[in-house]
Amino acid sequence: MAEGVEQYEVFALRLASADRPARDTFLEPGQRSGRIGIDFSCWLIRGGGRRIVVDTGFNERSGTARGRRLSAGPATALRRLGVAADDVEQVVISHLHYDHAGNLGDFGSARYVLQERELAYAAGPCMCDAGANHYFEVDDVAAVLWRSYAGRVDFVDGSTEIAPGVEVHRIGGHTPGLQVVRVRTERGWVVLASDAAHYYDNLAERNPFPSLVDLDEMLAGYDRIAELADSADHIVPGHDPAVFVRYPTPSDEGRLISGAESDGAAAVVSLHLPPVREPGGV
Repeated sequence: MAEGVEQYEVFALRLASADRPARDTFLEPGQRSGRIGIDFSCWLIRGGGRRIVVDTGFNERSGTARGRRLSAGPATALRRLGVAADDVEQVVISHLHYDHAGNLGDFGSARYVLQERELAYAAGPCMCDAGANHYFEVDDVAAVLWRSYAGRVDFVDGSTEIAPGVEVHRIGGHTPGLQVVRVRTERGWVVLASDAAHYYDNLAERNPFPSLVDLDEMLAGYDRIAELADSADHIVPGHDPAVFVRYPTPSDEGRLISGAESDGAAAVVSLHLPPVREPGGV
């Protein structure tokens, strides 16, 4: 990386875990059977005096309504890295599904980055259908509207740089306005794929998670993500528990940060460092 070019630390913070039928995780499940894990995360980008959060998980109420138990909200998880929620300047919302856009009120000083098409979809006529609106929490969408009226939402149409060395790119497929985040780190360009790729195997097999609005866009998104990342090892899927096995855990004054602490804090791994294990498969 050239001298003087902005580089960032990037962390994945696990907020909750669950399991689900393996067959329900791939559009073409093949011979898969049994259950597999699914993690719910947010991500912190830190460097150059900036603190940017990507996604904000689900809140306790919306999680309970869907059989999900929150282990730690994003504000709690961020404190393990010495970051207060009020110190976060930008929050990128990859899309408005309930497990990515809750807890917006935790970030009282932030501006929000969202694709125009995402709000148009989440507040549009498709939400009259119970099958589509199941994935959204109306209070989360309303929270974005309130912040939009307050002038705190930066709407994007496509791709843009939101800070030196931090970009968002609309991918679509999973939702019309799904966006990924591309970050320059010491090991190169890392792509936080969010739900453009739930699991490593979704990408490896070109076999999407079945919640989608446009299959062609979803598959084209795999190619776009590969173009944006420096290698396959620079793509971070949004829900795969293998992320928290593959990447090293940061230390806090010599003490390892652990997801097994009695205070229920989320697990944290460093994505700006190379992976230390293979991803495995599901």
